[in-house]
Amino acid sequence: MVYNYGIKIPHPTDVAARIFIEPNGWTRQAGADTLPAKVKPMTLILRTDTGPVTRLTLNQPDRLNPLSMAMIAALQDALSAVAADPAIRVVILSGAGKAFSAGHDLREMQAMRSGPDAAANLKHLFDRCTALMLTIRDLPQPVIAQVQGLATAAGCQLVAACDMAVASDSARFGVNGVNIGLFCSTPMVALTRAIPRKAAFELLTTGAFIGADRALALGLINRTAAPDDLTTQTDRLAAEVAAKLTAAVRIGKRAFYDQIALPVADAYTLMGQVMVTNMARDDTAEGVAAFLEKRAPDWV
Repeated sequence: MVYNYGIKIPHPTDVAARIFIEPNGWTRQAGADTLPAKVKPMTLILRTDTGPVTRLTLNQPDRLNPLSMAMIAALQDALSAVAADPAIRVVILSGAGKAFSAGHDLREMQAMRSGPDAAANLKHLFDRCTALMLTIRDLPQPVIAQVQGLATAAGCQLVAACDMAVASDSARFGVNGVNIGLFCSTPMVALTRAIPRKAAFELLTTGAFIGADRALALGLINRTAAPDDLTTQTDRLAAEVAAKLTAAVRIGKRAFYDQIALPVADAYTLMGQVMVTNMARDDTAEGVAAFLEKRAPDWV
């Protein structure tokens, strides 16, 4: 099933994919089922469900998938819908075209800066972007970034905010705002929690780009793949995670972020409680019994 978010009605001559607007506010692409096409919009976020895995695609390739206000809102809506869907176990976040995301829409930011209430409007943009990054952290399902090209500034922030990332060998990463006089202060929050401090500071102050191999060595991404194998490798990682006990993965993701900011002793105390809660579950008991009996667990 394919769902679309962030509908933008284009000029009548635009040839974007057709969709049908459903009563629940979502839309479906014509061709995904038997529903008729009614309008010709440009959809900012495409959602495709394949079993327990959802793929969300940033879909403004002609602009390198900028994190505009509209894109942020559309992705926020899509993630909120996924969070409420118990059938979804893993999320893949990808970008259409040659870039993952080039970060914030500079034209939009310049318009905000030049208009009335500039500071309030810019703060609203960064507040909404922050809320999006925290939504990824708080989402029950693990989120895997699939990076096929450029990921810069807030686009690199988006990669760093995801739980895991798989990148093409040709992907490039940067927090290069300093090159135009705008330090990547909000992207820095996610970046400094994903890679070592000195490496992060160098990227932030030089505006230099790094390739996939360097990103892998620093821990910004988990795996690399040849461009024509990227989707397969990302799907494989997602399937591996989706095959685990859903409740255990959800407990584990929440616990991971809860403990990581705590002092070590406090983290151990909290995680001991989490282990007790996890162990008390019936489906966990089935998993342990299956291991001891050398059989596959009977998880529904």
